[in-house]
Amino acid sequence: MPTAREIRLKSRPSGFPARDNFEFASVELGDPGPGEVQVRNLWMSVDPYMRGRMNDAKSYIPSFELGKVMEGGAVGEVVASNAEGLKAGDLVSSMLGWRDLYNAPAAGVRKLDAVAGLPPQAFLGVAGMPGLTAYAGLTRIAGLKDGDIVFVSGAAGAVGSLACQIAKAKGHEVIGSAGGPEKVAFLKEIGCDGAIDYQAEPDLTAALAKAAPRGIDVYFDNVGGPHLEAALAVARPFGRFALCGSISTYNPDRPSPGVRNLMFAVGKQLRLQGFIIFSHWDLMPEFLAALSGWVAEGKVTWRETVVEGLDKAPDAFLGLFKGENLGKMLVRLG
Repeated sequence: MPTAREIRLKSRPSGFPARDNFEFASVELGDPGPGEVQVRNLWMSVDPYMRGRMNDAKSYIPSFELGKVMEGGAVGEVVASNAEGLKAGDLVSSMLGWRDLYNAPAAGVRKLDAVAGLPPQAFLGVAGMPGLTAYAGLTRIAGLKDGDIVFVSGAAGAVGSLACQIAKAKGHEVIGSAGGPEKVAFLKEIGCDGAIDYQAEPDLTAALAKAAPRGIDVYFDNVGGPHLEAALAVARPFGRFALCGSISTYNPDRPSPGVRNLMFAVGKQLRLQGFIIFSHWDLMPEFLAALSGWVAEGKVTWRETVVEGLDKAPDAFLGLFKGENLGKMLVRLG
C-alpha cells in the first residue's frame, strides 16, 4: 500500500506566515475506488491567494481547515485508474496540490491536452490560472481598446508578466512596475515600454507620471496600496482598473491604511472592478488558442522560479511575499 506525504495547516498566522504554521503528515493510500484515479503529482503551484485561505474568514473560497491537507494547483501523472477516459500515464491538472500522491474522483482532475511549445508545468502558469487571469483581466474586465496605455503592477510575477506581454501582443504601450534591477531588466526583456523599480523610487506617483507622461487608460492591479494611489493619480478620464490582487496588504500586523485619493475615481469617471478568475473560466479555450499563436510568434515567453521537493513548499510560498520569485513560483515534486 503506497504512502502519501502531505502538508497540512497547523495554525493560522497572524501577520506574516511562518513555517511553524505548516505540518507534514504521511497517509496510506489504497487502490482507487470505482470512478477514481490515483495520481502522483509532478509539479505544484504556490500562489498569493492562498494566504487569504489561511485565515478563518468568509471569502469567495473556503478557508483551509486546521489539521487538514492544504489545496492548490498541481500537475501530475495518473499511476492507476479505475475510471473511464483516463489511463496510467495520462497527465492531469487538479486543485490537489500540497501532497505528492492522492486518490480522487475522475471528475476532480482535468486531462491535459498538449499545447505546442509548452511543458506540463506551464499549465500552472502561462497556460493555467495565472495566464487566464491576465487575459480575462485585460480583455473582459478592463476591455482593452485601441490606443490604450496600460500600467501593470507586480509586473514580473506570474500574472503580471503575462498581462504585460498580452497587452504588448495586442499593440499597446505598457508600463510595468517591479522590485529590483533584475526584475526591471526582465520587464524590458519582455517588451515593456517603461519599467519602474518601485524599491528605488521615493515617490511612486512621480515615477509613474514620468514613465507615462500622457497618463494611463488601463491599470492591472496586483499590489494595491501606493501602486493603486499612483494609478488613480495618473489615470486619464474614463480609465478602467482591473483589480486582481493586493499583495501589499496580505500580511498586515495592523490595519492597512486606506486609499487616500479615491476621489479621483469620481472626478475622472474611472471604472474600478475587482474580479475572481473562477468566474471567467469560460474564456480558457479562447485564451489557449490565442496563447498558442503568441508563443509560436515569439510574442509571449515566461520565467519560472523552481523550488525542489515537497518539503520546501512552505518556503516557496513564503518567498512570494518576500519578492523571491521571478515569474511563476513552482515546486517540483517528481
